[in-house]
Amino acid sequence: MAVHSKKIAVYIVVVFALYVIITDPEKAADYVQIGFEGISNAAQSVGDFMTWIADGAKD
Repeated sequence: MAVHSKKIAVYIVVVFALYVIITDPEKAADYVQIGFEGISNAAQSVGDFMTWIADGAKD
């Protein structure tokens, strides 16, 4: 039963994404840009943390 619910949820998300892309491509592009900026910021933070650890956790 849980597998079917997951498939339905994924289907709904895909349909919604296609709807947004078709009806308002500029807004969809903004959403993609926001997503990539979030991923980039997260990767930068992880890199900064690892550098801090490699430097001996000094301030």
